[in-house]
Amino acid sequence: MSRYAEVIVLARRAEEVMEPLTRPDEDREWHQCFTRVDDSKFAGESGPSDECYTWVNQFIRHNWTGLLGHLESLPWPDPWSVQVMIRDEEDDCFGLWMLYDGKLVEVPLPRTRREPFSASLSGVLTRTDGPRA
Repeated sequence: MSRYAEVIVLARRAEEVMEPLTRPDEDREWHQCFTRVDDSKFAGESGPSDECYTWVNQFIRHNWTGLLGHLESLPWPDPWSVQVMIRDEEDDCFGLWMLYDGKLVEVPLPRTRREPFSASLSGVLTRTDGPRA
């Protein structure tokens, strides 16, 4: 079964916090690494920017178990800026999680509904105004 989930992490001044997640670590519950997407990707600069606000990853199968809990536990310098976007293979769109009281909580998006789905860690996010509604 080829299941995947795309994850985007947005956070201000989080380079130091996210840097270990860009390297392999067998002690983590999940093993794939995030890729840093810094300003140079947009400005055409040859080297990395001093600031980075975005990290991306595509997890294969169910290899992202424990990710949200791990991200919750990090010492974010600006926790109010942390946004985690997840789109599982069956989702119509990305879901949005934000830190509230130290916990990553899914933020309800207008015209969407999340339903349980056994082949997904987060369930399926569907648009209620789309063709599958």
